[in-house]
Amino acid sequence: VQLQASGGGLVQVGGSLRVSCAASGRTSSMYVMGWFRQAPGKERDFVAAIDWSGGSTYYADSVKGRFTISRDKAANTVYLQMNSLKPEDTAVYYCAADKVRGISYRSIDYDYWGQGTEVTVSS
Repeated sequence: VQLQASGGGLVQVGGSLRVSCAASGRTSSMYVMGWFRQAPGKERDFVAAIDWSGGSTYYADSVKGRFTISRDKAANTVYLQMNSLKPEDTAVYYCAADKVRGISYRSIDYDYWGQGTEVTVSS
């Protein structure tokens, strides 16, 4: 499975941005897709995940109510809509896919990773 993230950029505080992640290859092996983010000098943190088949979604507390993860199964693409952005949302955002059933919040459990897309929230 190959993952290609896109859509990052510079946005002002309170603004919105949508990042996308297109999957190709053996996508039938994906059960969960997720988004993680890594700020400079910090660890990679869980942001959101979606069960690829059923569509159930899961969020980190820090983004609940502001971010929405969704997927387009026909296009093999997962999206992360980010609203009410804050400076602390600034990070490189990575999409990931897990070939094991069940949601994990741990980056180590994900099998495939995209290259990352940078999101900068300016004040």
